[in-house]
Amino acid sequence: MSKRMASIQRKTKETQIELTVNLDGSGKTEFSTGVPFLEHMMDLFAKHGLFDLKITARGDNEVDDHHTAEDIAICLGSAIREALGDKTGIRRYGQAWVPMDESLGQVILDLSNRPHLEFRADFPSQRVGAFDTELVHEFFWKLALEARMNLHVILHYGRNTHHMIESLFKALGRALDEAVQVDPRVTSVPSSKGVL
Repeated sequence: MSKRMASIQRKTKETQIELTVNLDGSGKTEFSTGVPFLEHMMDLFAKHGLFDLKITARGDNEVDDHHTAEDIAICLGSAIREALGDKTGIRRYGQAWVPMDESLGQVILDLSNRPHLEFRADFPSQRVGAFDTELVHEFFWKLALEARMNLHVILHYGRNTHHMIESLFKALGRALDEAVQVDPRVTSVPSSKGVL
């Protein structure tokens, strides 16, 4: 099977993003985005999903990290969708529970081509370092929209905001890894509709 890879470029007045993902990778990452906390989360996502991920981003971070984080999510979602092609043979659904010290995160997803986000997470702190924690919701929403996935993100409990967010990104990587796996028993698209 050929490797499922995609590269996306996005240029606006606010950001310039170049992103490459390999769904059949080994967790290799390379980042230059100007948003260190998001790079940390992207590294966890890729390592736990065994995706190779390269992101170069220049954005208006002097304003805040909103546009850069949002556009990285848009590019990542687009790249995942492109790399999956017609989705023949994939498992389609994935789920993961990930504990991170006192926190417990869960992600359940369906690569259904019907974008939806259920986000059940509240964080005790508004910032982790310089990163605005409301951008976590923004990231998951834009990812779900552009990957055209049904994405449920649930933070069951926790105290430390960094740990809480980390559990969710690790769970995202593991759930997506499960969903994109090719099942030899599935000989067509895994849908009674015949298309995803």
